[in-house]
Amino acid sequence: MPALNTYNNLENQMGIQKKIKTKSDKIWQKWSIAFRIIPVILFVALLKFLSYHFELEVLELNALFTSLIAGTIFLIGFLISGVLSDYKESEKLPSELSASIKSLYDDAYTIYKSKNSQNAFQFIAFQKTFTNFLMDWFYKKETTTSILDKISQMNDFIIELDNEGIQPGYLIKIKNEQNNIRKMILRIDTIRETNFIGSAYAILEAMGFLIALSLIIIKIEPFYVALFFTLLVTFLISYMFLLIKDLDNPFDYVENGESGTEISLKPIHDLIKAFKKL
Repeated sequence: MPALNTYNNLENQMGIQKKIKTKSDKIWQKWSIAFRIIPVILFVALLKFLSYHFELEVLELNALFTSLIAGTIFLIGFLISGVLSDYKESEKLPSELSASIKSLYDDAYTIYKSKNSQNAFQFIAFQKTFTNFLMDWFYKKETTTSILDKISQMNDFIIELDNEGIQPGYLIKIKNEQNNIRKMILRIDTIRETNFIGSAYAILEAMGFLIALSLIIIKIEPFYVALFFTLLVTFLISYMFLLIKDLDNPFDYVENGESGTEISLKPIHDLIKAFKKL
């Protein structure tokens, strides 16, 4: 009994630690971009203080400066509307990939059970290894060429099943799912390897730098009001820029893991767990 109580206490402590870690991970995911901006904000605050102390505030607040901020906000809106369309599409891809692979498994399992086909059994084993290979590809441990070759290897199983006299309806469905998987792989590869209008990012970086520099040398009284608005505008522009950059590549698991704005791979993880139980 004492040993059982000790085991239960350890299990409860592990459960509590897991909950704390999960909660802390969620907080980090929510505020990760804000934390990354802190060094920039501190640096701008230091420059603003030095500018005030050494009387380097040589500009006056005017309409041209407010127009520059308005133009920057317009550009931010343009960029975020563009990347959001790709992001919304990207959210569906892991689920659709998982569904296509599971559909292949169901067809192969049906053929194996009804015809006792060893080729269908080998096809099932191939799908289990393919999901692990797919996860490695998401983390760039495997190349796109390699995974496309893996998809093409399904043709060998289809040929063997055709030679066994399996109903054409099954084979056509397997070919369609194979084609869908290939399309989704190529789409994910395009999204993660292509930046959305690189020149637009360049002008946004330039405008953000000019606004921060202008706020540092613009004279606004009292000083603490000027410092507040300088840091506020810098924070907002920096935050939106980093957010757009993160949204532009929602499959960057090598840098960020499955956190922040990265698309969740839970459907693929669930599929791997399901295959392990089969």
